[in-house]
Formats: sequence, C-alpha cells, structure tokens
Amino acid sequence: MSRVQYNMALSGQPPQELSVWQKVFVFIGMLGLLVLLLATFNYQFPNKTLWLSLSLGSICIGVIGFSWSLYGDKPSGIKNDGVWFKPLTSRGLWAWLFGIFITLFYVVLYFFPQYLGLNADAENTGLIVLFDPLSYALSGNPASQWFMYGTLYTLSILIFGIKFIWKYRHSQYEVIRTLSVMFFQTAFAFIIPELMARLNGESLQLPYYDLKNIWPLNYYNFEQYRIDGFLNSGTIGMALLIFGVISIFVITPILTYKYGKRWYCSWVCGCGGLAETAGDPFRQLSDKRQIAWKVERWVVHSVVVFVTLMTTAVIYSYLDYDAAKYWLNKDIFLGLVALLLTLVFAWAMLFRREELQKDAQYGAIGYFVIIIGLLTIHFFWGSQLFLFQAETLRTTYAFLIGSVFSGVIGVGFYPIFGNRVWCRFGCPMAAILGFQQRLFSKFRITTNGGQCISCGNCSTYCEMGIDVRAYAQKGENIVRSSCVGCGICSAVCPRGVLKLENDDMDGRINSEEVLLGNDVDLMDLVNQKSK
Repeated sequence: MSRVQYNMALSGQPPQELSVWQKVFVFIGMLGLLVLLLATFNYQFPNKTLWLSLSLGSICIGVIGFSWSLYGDKPSGIKNDGVWFKPLTSRGLWAWLFGIFITLFYVVLYFFPQYLGLNADAENTGLIVLFDPLSYALSGNPASQWFMYGTLYTLSILIFGIKFIWKYRHSQYEVIRTLSVMFFQTAFAFIIPELMARLNGESLQLPYYDLKNIWPLNYYNFEQYRIDGFLNSGTIGMALLIFGVISIFVITPILTYKYGKRWYCSWVCGCGGLAETAGDPFRQLSDKRQIAWKVERWVVHSVVVFVTLMTTAVIYSYLDYDAAKYWLNKDIFLGLVALLLTLVFAWAMLFRREELQKDAQYGAIGYFVIIIGLLTIHFFWGSQLFLFQAETLRTTYAFLIGSVFSGVIGVGFYPIFGNRVWCRFGCPMAAILGFQQRLFSKFRITTNGGQCISCGNCSTYCEMGIDVRAYAQKGENIVRSSCVGCGICSAVCPRGVLKLENDDMDGRINSEEVLLGNDVDLMDLVNQKSK
C-alpha cells in the first residue's frame, strides 16, 4: 500500500522506525562491510574472488534494497523525509561519527596506505589484496590502494545513483543526468583506464588516462613524466595529449557557452557524481550565509591562481632540456602564458566589467598583476621562476588541494558542510567553468515570481549555498558562477517556478525587472520580451 504524505514542509514528518524489510537490507549491507573490515585487519580469506563478490554484492543488495523499500512504494514527487529530525542529516552525533570515520579513511588512504595492506617491497596484504582478482581481470596487475578506492568509489556512485533515481524519478532531467554520471564514472574513469593498462607490453606503453578529467582538475597532466609517457606511446599517446589540450581550449569553452558548467559538474565529473548520489542526503547542510559566499569566492579563485602558477612552473622546468622532444622553449612558453592571461583579463574587464561586482574586479586586477609581475621579474632579472622551485609548488598543491582538500575535507566533511564542499571552495575546474558560465554562457535558471509561495525548498536543498528563493520571489533569472545546474531546486519546487534554460545571452541577467512600475517602462519591457 502506498504511504502518501501530504506534508511538504521543509522539516517533513518525524522519521519513522525502520520497517522489517529495511532492517533486513541494513543487515545484508553490514555483512558486506564486515568482510571489508575483516580484510582490513589482515584476515586471510581463502577464496578472494568469492569473498570479494559476496562483499560487494551484499553491499549492493543492502543499499538498493533499502532504497526500494524507502522510495519504491511512495508516490513520485517531493520528499523531505524528516531530514532535520535525523541526527545523520542534521549534524547530530551520527553525522559527526560518520564524518570522523570517512575522514580517517581518507587520511589512511592518502598518507598511510600500508595500513590498508600496501607493501612496496612484497606482496600486498589486508584490504588491498582482497581486490586482486578484480584488478587482474581488468588490467592484469595486482591491486593498489587507488584501484581499491576506485572500485568502491564507482560502486558508490552506481548503487546510490539508483537510490537517487528512485527518489527523484518524477524529474526526467534528474534521471538522465544521474545515468550520465554513472556511465562516465564507470566507463571513462574506471574500466577504460584499466583496460588501457592491460594493453601495455614491450611494444606499447599507454599512460594511465582518465578521459573525463580535464586540466586543472588533472593538474598533473602536464608534468614531465606524463608528457614523456604520451610522447613515448606513439600515435595513441600523441592523440591523448592533443585531446587534453583541445579539451582545455576548445571543448570546454564551447560546451560551457552552450550549456553552462552543468555539462561537466553535474553530467560528467566523478567528484560531482559522488556528491550527487552518495552525498545527496547532506545537500541541505550547505552554508547559505553571505560570509560563506564571500569566503567561497576568494578561496576557490585563489586555488585557480595557485594551479595556474604551479602548472606554468612545472612545464617551464623541463622545457629546453631536450630540444628534439620539446620544440617549445621557455621564453616563448612564458610569453604565450602572459599573452593568454592578458587577453582573458582584457576581455573580461572591457566587455563584461558591468557583470562583475567590485570585489571581483579588484580581485581580478590583483591576481593579474601578481602573475604578470612574477613573469616580468623572470624575464628582466632572471630570478627563479615564481620565487619557488617548480617541484615545491607541485608537491604543495598536490598535498593541500589534491589530497587534503579534495579527499579528506571534500568527502569526509559531507555530513558537516554538505555534499559540495569541494566543488564550492576548492575545485579549480568548477571555478574556471564558473567564470565562463557567469560571463560567457547561455545557461540560466529562469523564475516565475508570481507563482512562488516562499516555501524555501529550493534554497534549502541548493548544495552550492545559493539563496534561490530570493531570486524566485523577485522573478529574477539565476545566473551564478557557483551554480552547477544540478536542477534539484526545480525538482523540489511544488509550483514549477524554476526552469533550467539555454537561451540568448541578451537579457540573461534581469535584476532590473524586479523594479516594475518604478524604473522600468512596462510597455517597453513587454515589447522587448515579444521580440
């Protein structure tokens, strides 16, 4: 029998006790986790293929079965499910315990993999060796901590993606984009790179390459060992290198212009995929205060500057060492970097200045002066590029951003800061795409203020901390660099006020229209809309 809940308030109904079937599925899932826990403590399972299959299968059955029991017999539509009554989804005791556990797991994964069974001088043991059968089947190599992590990461997106689809099945957009991130993570980030590794031999050495990762998210892609790997892999390696460059300067700008940053952040990116699926219960925890928005802007754009400096320094460090291999010399490379940054800065300040707030204008000027100043110092005084060794910049970035921020904080803090804390504050890819989306994109979320009932669902469930309701109440289009186009605000709106659109750039930012009857001539506005 269907359990119809008529209360659509943000708080929802107090959470009900688990049903018999839900308890059964929880027990089955826990059995799968118990196998992984025993392996972590170095219990030697006699048949690793069997026990790995039983473990992962039990986890899948537990999560999918629980999701079916939770949403399968409910009518499609808005489901608040008492999120503010549950300690796990309202920063209660279970949230802190879960956050601490996930954080500790990431700390061990990144910095102490030996406790997971990784042995540099001998065969692996513990949890990692349990994944050997799957690793040998895909790549022909023993498992590493990254293969183990990739397997669990992909599995999480798949099983929680099914849960997400059941929950938001009333929205075709949510179903399609969830299937998209499930596909890209499974095929492009997990299976294809492993199969490429299996093809390696004496005559062919293919570099490990996640086809969906684009600079600056794959900040390591232009390091010397990576470039050498591409060049030594013949035609395929050169094609992958060219694809990486084209992705930055051609594919990304075109797709962002047409669809906004959602084409990547909500349809392709693995980080976004995990946040949307496994992190969905925590999306309402995203900080909506103005101070959080200000911190977000400065932190995430500082990360972009950092990764730009680091990448430039790394490429600069190995140019000219082998003229036959690297035809580009150091001076020309730095000149091209300075020219590109100057063109981007000039375009933004000349043609999009009115769309930038004062702090954004000052920040852009400040960052531009710093980078160009460092390049100028190098050209005229020949001092050490960027005042630091390239390797120092790389290792610092890899530790602070690549490990601590994206992994430890970005996922471990889901239950405390929300599911998109990495995307909001640390992801350089999100920042660059956001810059393009704000100033050079057709994407916007249109609103119908006349139908808004101010329920607050949209603002509450916005994982990027945007006060969507404030726009909806005034009938303003939502054009924000931080918006990832997940569409949840539209999916949880009971009145159909919000709509994701790609239209002409003219009139995209319509903040003046809220002054109807004051500063705007009504007939002129109507005539403009009818054209």
